Formats: sequence, structure tokens, C-alpha cells
Amino acid sequence: MQFLTPEFAVSPQISPEDVTVLAEQGFKVVICNRPDGETPGQTPFAEIQKLCLDQGLAFHYLPMITREDALAHVPKLQQIMAQQPGKVFAYCRSGTRSSILWQAAQA
Repeated sequence: MQFLTPEFAVSPQISPEDVTVLAEQGFKVVICNRPDGETPGQTPFAEIQKLCLDQGLAFHYLPMITREDALAHVPKLQQIMAQQPGKVFAYCRSGTRSSILWQAAQA
């Protein structure tokens, strides 16, 4: 996990077990920037979403494949960050797309 700010962190793909850890660490929002089926064995976003909701975490699915996807998601991420109090956690395959989206939302 890499903190881009004290309130926003990114990481590679998470496992179902990681959701409880995120809740224990005080995160309030989880964002998936990874499209389903990108690699074999990847946990589907819907499974992570259900676990997040069970833990009381807000969940958003903003999958990114292209630059256009990232540009389209910038306003959505800005809205999420403005409306959700507390720490936000975003993930993708490596954490890079989540970092890029966060950087674009800061501009």
C-alpha cells in the first residue's frame, strides 16, 4: 500500500481478506479501478464490493483500460473525494492506474 496523501492510498489488487484490514485501518471508501477478467484468478469487483458493504465501507467501481477511461472517471473521483469523509483506498492491478487517476483529479 502506498499513501499518496494521509487520506488517500493505492495498491495492487486486493484479496477478500484485505477488506477487513482496510476497515480496521480506518478506510471509509474503496475504489476499484481494475476491470474484471484482466488476469486469471483475479477477484471480481462484485465480491470485493459485497465484502466492503458488509464492513460498512462505501464502494465505487471505476474501471480503467484506456486514457479515455481515466479522463471520464476524473469528475467521478473528484465527487467521491468531496462527498466521502474519511480515508479512501483505490486499487488496480499494480496501483499505477489508481495513482494516475488520483493525480488527474488533483489538476
